[in-house]
Amino acid sequence: MIRFIIRRLLLSIPVLLGVVAIVFLLVRVIPGDPCLAALQEKATPQVCFEFRERFGLNKPVFPFIVKDPGGFLGFGATGDPNSLVDNQFFRYTADLATGNLGESIRDRRPVTEILVERMPTTIELTVYALIFAIVVGMTLGMVSAYRRNSAVDVGTMVVANLGVSIPVFVLGLILAFVFAILLKDTFFTLPPTGRLSAGFQPQDIAVAWGMPDLAGPPRTVLDFLSNMYTVNGLLTLNGRLFVDAFRHLILPAVALGTIPMAIIARMTRSSMLEVLGQDYVRTARAKGMRPRIVMFRHALRNALLPVVTVIGLSIGALLSGAVLTETIFGLTGIGRTIYESITGRDYIVIQGFSLIVAVIYVAVNLIVDISYGYLDPRVRVS
Repeated sequence: MIRFIIRRLLLSIPVLLGVVAIVFLLVRVIPGDPCLAALQEKATPQVCFEFRERFGLNKPVFPFIVKDPGGFLGFGATGDPNSLVDNQFFRYTADLATGNLGESIRDRRPVTEILVERMPTTIELTVYALIFAIVVGMTLGMVSAYRRNSAVDVGTMVVANLGVSIPVFVLGLILAFVFAILLKDTFFTLPPTGRLSAGFQPQDIAVAWGMPDLAGPPRTVLDFLSNMYTVNGLLTLNGRLFVDAFRHLILPAVALGTIPMAIIARMTRSSMLEVLGQDYVRTARAKGMRPRIVMFRHALRNALLPVVTVIGLSIGALLSGAVLTETIFGLTGIGRTIYESITGRDYIVIQGFSLIVAVIYVAVNLIVDISYGYLDPRVRVS
């Protein structure tokens, strides 16, 4: 198993390098000038010259050694041998090797700082959306498989099909209208926007734990956790903060997790139906075992392999689908930051956030592969 993990980690290095190169290229073929997008009416020729000089945007994009005097390629290609190292791509990869994600062109702040500030919102939203999708989706799928061809089966599959069919932005607006307007001033009222109600101020975990002078990576980790408000409420024993932050996450988590929930429900149903028809399940029933024991002990575990695969793939969908969800519910996370960076031609932020999402995706796929051996002893990792 250890050799398998090491091999997978080594194989993930080319994948991440490919992601870096592709994202690096794609963000630079976006029409528009970063200087004009960032400075707008202040973007005089002299100011833009100094702007490009500061951020290295006057350098060739890739280490081309082919002459391109007319700029036909659009990448500033030259025949100078120094362009092999004196270019934007080499500079960016050299910074990555030292753990530096660069500085935002628009905000003039380190990308790491923006990441610590905004990524916790998306991580928190993704976790709750995934919990909702797994719990509700697997429950519906198991009930539907157990009561095959019944009214319950038809009803759950109708719900699953509706969940796949309704776009996130439509469902989000419907949920906000129902729970914030129609059910206003009732027990079921839920906030339609923001992360906290007015008057709530999350406490710095480092300060709450008596470590205000903590610095370096440990402080960065605690700042990251501080910006996850439900986690902050638990770690600082602030129950009111946890409840308020959780209530603000219910609607966006449901809107974001509905499509994965529907997919998980359908996959669970089909996988359970296949397993329930196996000989060992019929033998367990013939021995007089309770239906609940047969369902959970014998059938569910063997039906989880395709479901776990879908759950792993859903992580990427949740992270990417957060763009619309965060916009509708007024949340500032990965999705909204990447959207603003694309419209503002902030190459460095797009590259940094895309790389982090790719790392998360590779890590999740590795965990899914490792879980196969636990869920099904017949799967051996060699």
